[in-house]
Amino acid sequence: MSTSLSLQAGIGIRAPYFASLLENQSPLGFVEAHSENYFGNSLSRDALRRVREKYPVSLHGVGLSLGRADGLDREHLRELKDLIADIKPCMVSEHLAWSGYQHRHVPDLLPVPYVEASLQIFIDHAKEMQDILGQQILVENPSNYLAFKATSMEESSFLDRLAGESGCGLLLDVNNLYISSVNVGVDPYRYISQINPAHISQYHLAGHISSSNQEDSFLIDSHNRQVSDLVWDLFEYCIQHIGPRPTLIEWDSDYPELAVLLSEADRATGILNKVETTNEPT
Repeated sequence: MSTSLSLQAGIGIRAPYFASLLENQSPLGFVEAHSENYFGNSLSRDALRRVREKYPVSLHGVGLSLGRADGLDREHLRELKDLIADIKPCMVSEHLAWSGYQHRHVPDLLPVPYVEASLQIFIDHAKEMQDILGQQILVENPSNYLAFKATSMEESSFLDRLAGESGCGLLLDVNNLYISSVNVGVDPYRYISQINPAHISQYHLAGHISSSNQEDSFLIDSHNRQVSDLVWDLFEYCIQHIGPRPTLIEWDSDYPELAVLLSEADRATGILNKVETTNEPT
């Protein structure tokens, strides 16, 4: 199967949907799997192989800790390289975050200050990861719940320099960008204007929840509900100013019927194909 992708949105592949996706050819451009769930020659790996026969598969990592200060986990990279050789994914992505240090690991994506020292760590690690894997990776923008005082550059500039100096691509999570605009005051329109459209290779869309009904509440990237209307609006703005890219609907808990995800993907596909853009896909 070719790894080239049409402008048709995809969904995250999760256990409740394997049977339906294998039995029926759903109208999806691709599916995304969390890389670490398929390390080792397991039954889940075998199921992913069968899915790969019907749909392009994108691998999305959540545990490498690309921003760690003590060097990348070579065993993790070995497992990922083995998975890539087996599945032959259309895209491989990681997060702008860290989650481990000196053999200690936390099950979360922790933020980094946007300063030269941390930028150099990400540049070096993105280069190293791509050299080991033998292919380009994409790095996803985070959902922000705090802002560091020590920051010396905007997140958009940090990501743009990371892509420009390491050769990686960027995965623009539109829901994360909207959450950051509410929680820490990021201007999403300025953010979009500061990133070279050629660096953006994929979009993510997801649902979020509010911490409370109070005025000082903040948004949480929950991945357990439909994409909000305001995020859909921001997605359309992205298409207008960056251009259409492969787009994924994320849903990681409180799983609905598959038809709900297919409906969300269909809405994204409609936007990808109807919204006029000032930039052509690269």
